[in-house]
Amino acid sequence: MRVFYIRGTWGKLGLIVLAFLVFTVMHWLSEKAITTVSTMLASRLVPIYKVEVPDKRMSISFDAMWGVDYTDELLRILAENDVRTTFFLGGYWVEKYPEYVKKIVDAGHEIGNHTYSHPHLNNLSPAAIRQELERNHNNIKAITGTDSFLFRPPFGEYSNKVIEVAEQLGYYTIQWSIDSLDWKDVSAQFIVDRILSQAGPGEIVLMHNNGKHTAEAVARFLPELKRQGFEIVPISELIYRDNYYIEQHSGLQRPLKLPKPRTQPEASVGGGVVL
Repeated sequence: MRVFYIRGTWGKLGLIVLAFLVFTVMHWLSEKAITTVSTMLASRLVPIYKVEVPDKRMSISFDAMWGVDYTDELLRILAENDVRTTFFLGGYWVEKYPEYVKKIVDAGHEIGNHTYSHPHLNNLSPAAIRQELERNHNNIKAITGTDSFLFRPPFGEYSNKVIEVAEQLGYYTIQWSIDSLDWKDVSAQFIVDRILSQAGPGEIVLMHNNGKHTAEAVARFLPELKRQGFEIVPISELIYRDNYYIEQHSGLQRPLKLPKPRTQPEASVGGGVVL
């Protein structure tokens, strides 16, 4: 191995200059990398996963894309417990079961948009995403007479373009903070334990109208949530419509100024609101 020695004042000076140049270039590259990452993070849009609330409100939501076998039982249980929720309906389901869209609304629940064909939206162009939302929006409105404004992307899959198109159409994009896993056909007790162990203010629970053990689980955990002081409300009554921001790392929707706790539940109104 060869070893080179720097001799003389000019040699040492040259070495210092070289070291300074290397340091400057490395510093510039790292600064640029940090700036790029920061810009990417700052421009990243996220949906609402959970809401910061001053009381014990939380929401339960049901996605409907296949079947109605357990839906009547589910609606009966919700009515018995005097609970109103949010149903995200897919277009195929709306077209096949228009009478159930009416049943859900007549029972006082609200309806959100779950796209028309349940595609992987990240693979679609903005125009195709818009078509998916608008087609289902129009189908829901034709049955209910009301415009929806809550949207849940299929598979929980989203990107900036998905959220941007939804916003352009007047939609709030909604995810969930508690996955019941009822879509895996787990037991009712598993679902009950999972939801009760994670329940908290501002949580949004994901369930499905046609889960094999969903209705049974709902019948068990609703009385317990009420006993613990929780108020189950539709998602439209949980989220903030304006003066809010969403934490990028958590999806927590927070108000610019936290409101005072509600002293009592709002009175129930007859009929449904479609969102």
